[in-house]
Amino acid sequence: MATKIRLKRLGKIRAPYYRIVVADSRTKRDGRVIEEIGKYHPTEEPSFIEVKSERAQYWLGVGAQPTDQVLNILKITGDWQKFKGLPGAEGTLRTKADRVDPKAAVDKAAAEAEKVKAKASEAKAKAESKAAEPEPPEPEAADAPEAAAEAEPS
Repeated sequence: MATKIRLKRLGKIRAPYYRIVVADSRTKRDGRVIEEIGKYHPTEEPSFIEVKSERAQYWLGVGAQPTDQVLNILKITGDWQKFKGLPGAEGTLRTKADRVDPKAAVDKAAAEAEKVKAKASEAKAKAESKAAEPEPPEPEAADAPEAAAEAEPS
């Protein structure tokens, strides 16, 4: 029997999510499946991809052919490289960053703003104190050669 590893569509209109399944190549897209080996949610950011690597390796080993979409997913997770013996078997799967506590984020931003304000007020105070101090008169270097030239007899 010719088997395919393909996507089975689930979800609502304009809100799809998929299961990565192994099915007979003659069955319908969402028809009877032999085994579910993963999940794929393309609408999340980054896309949620979960593949049972051991089962994917088994089915690839017995000759199941992945569709183009599943092939790209297997490349992202590194399962295709592992099957073919290519470098890069760790894959390029991105995961969601840990959720940041909103209160902590607000507190951190407020602390940063206070630092900026303090630095600005310090710079302003320094500029005002500089402006208040009278500057000592500097000898004019441009007049010195002329005065020396006048003093010398020619």
